[in-house]
Amino acid sequence: MTPISACRPTSKCLARSRRVAGFTLLELLLVLTIIGMAAVLVVPNVGNINARTFSAQTRQASSLLNYARRIAVVSGQPSTATFYPTLEDDQEPDLPQRSSVGSWQSNGTTVRFRDSTDRESPVDDLVEITFYPEGGSTGGTLLLAQGAQQASIDIDPFTGRVETEYVEE
Repeated sequence: MTPISACRPTSKCLARSRRVAGFTLLELLLVLTIIGMAAVLVVPNVGNINARTFSAQTRQASSLLNYARRIAVVSGQPSTATFYPTLEDDQEPDLPQRSSVGSWQSNGTTVRFRDSTDRESPVDDLVEITFYPEGGSTGGTLLLAQGAQQASIDIDPFTGRVETEYVEE
C-alpha cells in the first residue's frame, strides 16, 4: 500500500507546511503591478470626462447646423436650428414661431452669440439660425465655453458654411 502523504504527522512536517502558507514576493509584486497598470489606465479617463462631454456637445451643435443647412437646400424651404441655454427643471423653453428642424440645449455649457455685426450677447432665451435654400443663412458665431474649454462655431452668412474651431488658452 502506498502512503498518502510523504510526510508522517510529526512536528517537522507540520512546521514545514506552516512555512509555505502565504504569498511569495514575486506574487505580491505581480499583483501590485497589475493594480498600478489599471490605475494608470483608469485615472486619466476619469479626468477627461468633462472634456469629452464638451467636445460631444460642440459636435452635436455643429451637426445640427449642418443638418439644417442640408434640409434647406434639399427641401427648397428655409430651415431653422434653435439653441437654448440650460434651463431649470420646472422651466419650459419658449418655442419658436416657425418650425425648427432641431434644437440644441446646453448642458452646463455657457452659450454666447455674436451676430454678423459683431454684437456679442449671452443666450438667455434662445437663438435661431436660419438657412435658406440658395445657400445663405442668418450667419453669426456661437461661442461655447465650459470651464477652461472654449469653442466657436462660425456660420457664414453668404454660403451657410459651418466651421468649428476649438480655442486653446
